[in-house]
Amino acid sequence: MSAPDGLPPLREVVQAHDLMPRRSLGQNFLFDLNLTGRIARSSGPLDGVTVVEVGPGPGGLTRALLMHGAAKVIAVERDPRALPALAEIAAHYPGRLEVVEADALEFDPRPLIGEGPARIVANLPYNVGTQLLTGWLTQEAWPPWWDSLTLMFQREVAERIVADESDRANYGRLGVLCGWRTRGQILFDVPPAAFVPPPKVTSSVVRLVPRPEPLPCRVRALETVTGAAFGQRRKMLRQSLKGATPDPAPLLAAAGIPETARAEEVPVAGFVAMAQAL
Repeated sequence: MSAPDGLPPLREVVQAHDLMPRRSLGQNFLFDLNLTGRIARSSGPLDGVTVVEVGPGPGGLTRALLMHGAAKVIAVERDPRALPALAEIAAHYPGRLEVVEADALEFDPRPLIGEGPARIVANLPYNVGTQLLTGWLTQEAWPPWWDSLTLMFQREVAERIVADESDRANYGRLGVLCGWRTRGQILFDVPPAAFVPPPKVTSSVVRLVPRPEPLPCRVRALETVTGAAFGQRRKMLRQSLKGATPDPAPLLAAAGIPETARAEEVPVAGFVAMAQAL
């Protein structure tokens, strides 16, 4: 029986192309087109939009993005086994799917995007998800080339992405970086049973929208300050920040932060102020 888009069910696609997920590539496939459709819709209206998708695998989310109106999908896949399955989708949607065999950590999709809005929507491989997100958030040019990120992570990573100083258990370097340049929210959870193979943890879909004018700050300085502060988060900042500068007192004074404060107590604006002083 065909799926709603007229293509074979994903389970049949995986069997036909011998595409069983590989743990070494962080692969966990979603077969439920209702769920992939929900992810696609949660990224916002897709008419006229170019979408960059990382790790499409057999193409469940790819198909949902195209079914819901994406003008073009640029699918970046490093597993050559998935290319024939993706080629079938490209033939079904002529001119709307461009498949690139590449490592997303090293690939710049901007030359392929052209005019118009672009966004990133992906069920990211767990083993490189945080690294990819950090790369998208630390590019020098801002506002960025994408108008939103709709991404799936392990629940614990999602909680760190949206955390601020009110959530001290999850607040850290990632929360500061995301809070500085974007507004983020967890949209919904996806249970392990939805995946093949089922992971050991619940996943969450997160949406991040760039702040048009984040507080001015050098990216590398912010990374240095947060790395030192959260690298020894149990210590007071007057001690932990010595990993960033021999004398942290001027940084703390410039930001109006007590020397006895700890990293998880400092809001994003405080870290930005310390980075400016650095």
